[in-house]
Amino acid sequence: MRAAISERPAAADEDGRTPTVVRLLVLATFVVILNETIMINAIPRLMESMHVTEQSAQWVSTAFMLTMAAVIPVTGWFLQRITTRRAYAVAMSTFLAGTVISAVAPTFAVLLAGRIVQAAGTAVMMPLLMTTLMAVVPAEHLGKVMGHVTLAMSTAPALGPTVSGVILQAGSWRLLFVVVLPIAALVTVFGLRKLEDIGEPQVSSIDWVSVGVAALGFGGLVYGLSLIGESDRRSLGLGIAAAGVVAIGLFALRQLRLQRSGTPLMDLRTLRYGAFTRSLAVMSVGFLAMMGSMILLPLYLQNVRDLSPLQTGLLVMPGGLAMGLLGPTVGKAFDRFGSRRLVVPGSAAIALGLLGYTQISTTMPYWQILALHVLLMVGLAATFTPVFTLGMGALPSHLYSHGSSILGTLQQVAAAFGTALVVTVMSSRATSLVADGTAPIPAQVSGMKLAFGVAAVLAAATIVLAATLPRRVENPPEDEPADEPTPGTKQAAATAPDDRVPA
Repeated sequence: MRAAISERPAAADEDGRTPTVVRLLVLATFVVILNETIMINAIPRLMESMHVTEQSAQWVSTAFMLTMAAVIPVTGWFLQRITTRRAYAVAMSTFLAGTVISAVAPTFAVLLAGRIVQAAGTAVMMPLLMTTLMAVVPAEHLGKVMGHVTLAMSTAPALGPTVSGVILQAGSWRLLFVVVLPIAALVTVFGLRKLEDIGEPQVSSIDWVSVGVAALGFGGLVYGLSLIGESDRRSLGLGIAAAGVVAIGLFALRQLRLQRSGTPLMDLRTLRYGAFTRSLAVMSVGFLAMMGSMILLPLYLQNVRDLSPLQTGLLVMPGGLAMGLLGPTVGKAFDRFGSRRLVVPGSAAIALGLLGYTQISTTMPYWQILALHVLLMVGLAATFTPVFTLGMGALPSHLYSHGSSILGTLQQVAAAFGTALVVTVMSSRATSLVADGTAPIPAQVSGMKLAFGVAAVLAAATIVLAATLPRRVENPPEDEPADEPTPGTKQAAATAPDDRVPA
């Protein structure tokens, strides 16, 4: 899509309205991303129905996240080669196929295969949405439109457990896919009827060595992190994660070499833009905090407070809804006031919400749990929209697809790291206390307190980083270092500037 995003088309809504193409992609992305976390509450039912252990059942979520991390790095190249409608058709048809396979799966292995196919389609939708949005929306309205994107990219995972809790009250875990299937099919048909191509594709070659190394690196890192949370496989997880980091390093070196010929799989020149890099850091900690709370809260509410999956989902639903409903409002505020008045208080709210959860107990009032969750979600809403907008807006247009690919990949790694971090801290603390004679429930509560505390410290560190972000998005100049040409762009200064979005 390089040709598609070399300039903003005249069809863009200059009056600030969200373009139809973006509305359609937001709706489709919401539907597919919802499935990343929709199976969290279904683990007990799945264990009973498929006769698998808890560790095996967890793979329905782990495999989804693992596939996303392995596939997203390829999307930057993929989106440059085909039209918007074709990319949409490929993503949604793949997702639909995976949903059908999962719904009728006779064995756990088939269900796992269906989840992998689902994730492959989802992995294309996220960068497609971000790349298209940057192409058709004027810079002065990016914040408002990006607020709707927050609904899809952030609120959908937050609402997944709630939606699944409600559906599971009606019956089998298969209903989670049966309910999603007609909705996704309608969205697909409607989208193909209304969607218009944005620009023309550009044929380019692909380095298959990079594809393999990226899959091993990012996939291995996510898989290793998922194992670290299991005490009996922690050493194996650390080893696989370390191997993944080494593979990512080799992948980065190869991309730097390929940039000289203009054919990198993932263009790392995006990281030379300071606003983009700092936005990635803030976004990563935000997703770490969100996924950490999504793992710990259900464990606390169901294992310690004996709530049902439905009751758990209903308790955290107001926070997820608040996050989604605030997205457009935060976007408008960003267009008017800039980033710092939103991101700094938002980062502080995230840290305060996590800090509040360090006081959980077996008798903590439910209204306090609800209030802290709403505070956390409001802080994330105030942070994500400006950070996404600033990060992508800092890049020249020919790097949009690569920037969205990096953003999506790092989102999955941050989610996996957040899950591994909080589970490891919680289980290590609880195991130590039980060994010293503490009862299991108080020991688990103490472990959760410590895990929330660690997440709060990380969130607090982002407040300072958030204060360094530029206030607004400005169109960066279309240039690249002379020693590393990019096809279709002009060579300019020999040294890339550190930050393309002035404060």
